[in-house]
Amino acid sequence: MIVERLSSDIELKSYLKELGVDSGGVEILASKAQHYLIYIKNLHVGGANILKQDALSVGADLAVPRGTVIAAVEYVDCILIASKRQLQILAKKELSQPFGLKELAKKLSDILKTKKTHHVEIMGVINANDDSFFDGSRFKDKDAIEKILQMVNDGADVIDIGGVSSRPNAPVVSVEDELERVKHILDTVRQQKLYETVKFSIDSYEPKVINHAMACGFEIVNDITGLQNDEVCKICAEHGATAIIMHMQGTPQTMQANPRYDDVLDDVYTFFENRVLKAESFGVKDIILDVGIGFGKTLDDNLTLIKHLEHFLTLDKPLLVGASRKSMIDKIHSSSVDERLAGSIALHLEAVRNGSSYLRVHDVKEHVQALKVYKALKLC
Repeated sequence: MIVERLSSDIELKSYLKELGVDSGGVEILASKAQHYLIYIKNLHVGGANILKQDALSVGADLAVPRGTVIAAVEYVDCILIASKRQLQILAKKELSQPFGLKELAKKLSDILKTKKTHHVEIMGVINANDDSFFDGSRFKDKDAIEKILQMVNDGADVIDIGGVSSRPNAPVVSVEDELERVKHILDTVRQQKLYETVKFSIDSYEPKVINHAMACGFEIVNDITGLQNDEVCKICAEHGATAIIMHMQGTPQTMQANPRYDDVLDDVYTFFENRVLKAESFGVKDIILDVGIGFGKTLDDNLTLIKHLEHFLTLDKPLLVGASRKSMIDKIHSSSVDERLAGSIALHLEAVRNGSSYLRVHDVKEHVQALKVYKALKLC
């Protein structure tokens, strides 16, 4: 007899099929191996006691505060611990229960429908300005085109081009200056038909700049204001462009001045819900959500968003994370911008593990390699 402990982070279905388990058994056993931790806040204590008993009856459990059983307080926070199979049963069972459990059952069903992507795209960053926080991303005209071609050769799926720095306390730039900075690059993309070799994204929230990019073959609008401007919504809808809705608290000039949230996961989620509804009301069909790492966030906020990225999968939109060389890495391990590649890759691989479909990076070649190694380990 040989006994081997396997990683819990494997494609279990492949192992079960190789073992010769019948198809029905593969699905049942895989659902038992997949576990969920669900934080439920402000649940009526009556609902908590019902859910606790229902959870125990199916082999799951509910962590509740001391005093819940005697209803010491009216509302409690709790954590549901269940396998996928157990959660499926509870999602049906709680539909007939009072105290808000019917609403909870619907949310559990939404969680069960979520799936992490197996396809991740790398977005390379080109900054056509002199003051972006990482000087290795700053390129002008001919140099920018050469860098684009290099990124494509290195494996980039998307090239994101912007003319205005959005680093903390960055100076405000006029629309005319922004367009002047990126115009030659955009025009060259059109003239050389580079859009036939890779997807292009315009990093802007100015309609005039975005319109010019659309005329040059761009198909993605990366808007750090999260489609705040109705005109940007209209442009995306008119051109059938993909819109990246990013969350930012405040503006680049104010965002890091003591950012605060009641609950960063819930606050960002609610923002996305509202902006997605707005975008769709204008006819925008393709939407990507960016949690906005470093945009009005503390270190703990940033880590929480990356660690619990799966929370946003119920919005049923692809997720993007851009932590490349950002100051959060320096807060964890003292380092200059030039020394943050390793930290960037660590954060981005964690983001992929938690459901990110896009990584916005400065170092394309290194991220492509890291992602290939990561995928090989997942498939092992």
